Formats: sequence, structure tokens, C-alpha cells
Amino acid sequence: MKPKLLTTLATYDGRQFRGDLIAGVTVAMVAIPLSIAIAIASGATPDKGLVTAVVAGFLISLLGGSRVQIGGPTGAFIVVVYGVVARHGLDGLVLATAMAGLILVLAGLLRLGNLVRYIPEAVVNGFTIGIAVIIGTSQLKDFLGITAKDLPADFLPKLAALWAARDTIAWPALAIGIGALVAIIALRRLFPRFPGLIVAVAAASAAAALLALPVDTIASRYGELPRGLPMPHIPAISVARIVELLPSALVIALLAAIESLLSAMVADRMIEGSHRPNAEVLAQGWANIGSALFGGLPATGAIARTATNVRAGGRTPVAGIVHALAVLLVMIVAAPLAGYLAMPALAALLLITAWNMSEPHKWPSYWAAPASERFLLLLTLVLTVLADLTVAIGVGVAFGLALRLRQQHVEPEDWTTPDR
Repeated sequence: MKPKLLTTLATYDGRQFRGDLIAGVTVAMVAIPLSIAIAIASGATPDKGLVTAVVAGFLISLLGGSRVQIGGPTGAFIVVVYGVVARHGLDGLVLATAMAGLILVLAGLLRLGNLVRYIPEAVVNGFTIGIAVIIGTSQLKDFLGITAKDLPADFLPKLAALWAARDTIAWPALAIGIGALVAIIALRRLFPRFPGLIVAVAAASAAAALLALPVDTIASRYGELPRGLPMPHIPAISVARIVELLPSALVIALLAAIESLLSAMVADRMIEGSHRPNAEVLAQGWANIGSALFGGLPATGAIARTATNVRAGGRTPVAGIVHALAVLLVMIVAAPLAGYLAMPALAALLLITAWNMSEPHKWPSYWAAPASERFLLLLTLVLTVLADLTVAIGVGVAFGLALRLRQQHVEPEDWTTPDR
């Protein structure tokens, strides 16, 4: 379970550092608006996302088992975090995140990292698409500038409330949202290695400010962001609170393990390397404990930011450490500027994130899969959207296990039972 950082430093040189430095700064420019947007969508304040990117991102790169993994808050956690904050408050989220971290540390020490691969792929794809659907619908209010208050948390009632409030759509907000959406897509296609996310969001926000459009911004809704990290804080702990939060902590731990190991496997294919799964799970555990101590959000390996790191030239964990330090530097030097970011532009960013999470290029292969896998994917998707992520994962894994056992006991067509 030796961290990859120690392995790579044995042959580290100036050329590698230059590549890691450029990649780390590039990823930081992508991570800043994304971390803010994820925190807001999760029901937390914008600074929580930046704190998570700094603390968890640093620890994941320092202790992780992947050469190029970039850690921080991800869209996969939005649904879980929003639910925990709504039911238990921010203090409950902090404690659940710390508990999830302890679960992951224990899993890493017991070398359980390899067990994640036994979760059926159809279940992973189903709840990932389901989460993307929930994230997308959660951003329609800000993207359209709808003024409805206290939207229901459940999917169908939320859609009904948005439809009922359709007359309150603010056209200036919609224009800024569409402008940011088009800019993000265009910059990604024209300059795939360029950190177009922050440029697109900043440009749309600047247009809203220069034209004095009546559009919500981070500052108008949340006030000025703090400069730097807060002091570490341990939340109130009791047996009753731990029992109450244990289901949420288990879901956070499972999501963190799945997401980080999937991201590490994608990174392996990009750099033709191999990660250490148990070291990666252990690092995720310490990163979530660290994030919780500073009041941050749950964290895991981020596939999109990891891919950005690789494309920008990052080849060792030093790039991830640079990314975390660069985000911290921006917090210290330029935190007030983040207050000008327009909410419709951030909503556009998360709509793109949700679309990418659903991986539409893979839909034809999902449809071409065996009927049992299609059923498992759709079952998990529907339960994720309409019921609960915990229920979706539990039912999906149980059905997947049952299908696998059934397939193992199906006899080949040409098999005849011998006489004994």
C-alpha cells in the first residue's frame, strides 16, 4: 500500500516537474468553478467546495495509489450530500464524511479495494445516469432564473413545481446560462487542452456584470467567500448521532471507493500504467477525514479532472499536489472575485457535467447488452431517481448477485447429466 508519490520521486527530474506544474495549474482552473458549483448544488456554501478541493485533493495525491489521480468534490456526491444536509444539517454531513473516511481507511487496511470490481457494471452505470438526471433537473431553477422558493427535494414533485413556476422564467438569466453553455461546448471542442470551463463561466459572469443584468451571483446569494482555509473543527459526536448517520456514511464510503477506483482505471488506460487499489482506498479515507476536519464535503477521485491532468501533461502525483496548492492560492488572493460568478453560468457548468456523467456515447452499447443487464441498469436508474440512492445500490447489487448466481447454474445446451 505504498503511495505512488514515493515510487515516482525516485526518478523525478526537472522536466517532469515542469509538466506536472503546468498540468496542476490547468486542473486547478477547471476545479475552481466546478468545486464551487458542486458545493452549491449539494446544499452547502461555495467555500466548502474549494476547501474540499484543497484538503482532499492534496491528501489523495500525497497518499494515493495512482500516478495521476486528481481528487476533490464530484457530481456523484451531490444527491447524497444534499439529502444529508437537508436531514441532518452541515454538522451531520461533516460527521458522516468523517465516518465514511474511517470506513475507507479500514477497508484499505483490510485490502478490500479489489472487491469493488465485483459490483455489477450495470448497477454502476444505472445509478450514474440516475445521478446525472437528478443533477440536471436540480440546475434548471438557476439556469432558467425561476423564482420559485423551496422546491421539493423529490424528483417528480420538483418537476411539477418547476412547471408550475414556468411563468417566472427570467430571460436575462436564461441568456447568460445559454451563453455559458455554448461557450463551454465550443471551447472544449476547439481547444480541448485549454481550461475552458473557467473562461466560459467567467466570461458569461462578466457579461452579466457589465450589462448590469438582474442575475443572481455567488456574492448576492452567499456573500463574500473567505480567504484561505478555516480552522480544523471536530463536530459533536454521540452514539445516537453515529447510528443515525451510519447509512449515509456507508453510501458515501461506497461511492468514494467506486468513483476513485473507476477513475484510477481510466487513468491507467490513458498513461498505460497500473494503480494500487488498496493504497487508493486508504488515501480516499484519509482525504475524507481531512476534508471533514476543515468542514469540507465528501471527496473522491474525479474522472474528468484526472483526464484533464493527463491531457495537460501530468504524470506524477506532484501535479495533483500543485493543483491543490493552486486552488488554495486563488482562495487567498482572489476569493472576492469568485463572488461575481453568475448562478446561471454555474448551472450551465453542472448541466454539462451531468450530461458527461451519463456518458451518452455508451448508450448504444447499454441497449445492445443482454436483457438481464438492461433490466438491472434501468432498475437501478429508476430507483436512484424516484426512490433513494441507498435503496438503488442495495437492490441493484442484490439483483446483480442473484443474476450472476443464476447464470453460473445454467447448464450448457449440449450438457447431459451422466448416469451414476
